[in-house]
Amino acid sequence: MLIQILNGEFLTREFFLNNLGFLFFIIFLLLLVVGKGYYGKQLTKDVDRTQKELDELTADYIQAKTQLEEDTRRYKLVLKLGKLGLKESENETKVIRLKAD
Repeated sequence: MLIQILNGEFLTREFFLNNLGFLFFIIFLLLLVVGKGYYGKQLTKDVDRTQKELDELTADYIQAKTQLEEDTRRYKLVLKLGKLGLKESENETKVIRLKAD
């Protein structure tokens, strides 16, 4: 086989026609390799884009959570409810426990 390649006999019509199926198979495999490369690049781009979206959503979540915690602090609730005429109880909280029979 190596001698045929070096001599150039593999380019003859007879050799080419005898191995046509094999040559198509090799071309098909080469197309698959190229397609796999493009598919891998596309997947990498999709993963990067999705990661950026996830990071943005995580930042929005943290910001909303912080704002909620800030708005529901005890002293702010007392100020907001004071305008409605409600005041904070000065009595301590009592827990009622029932004995199970």
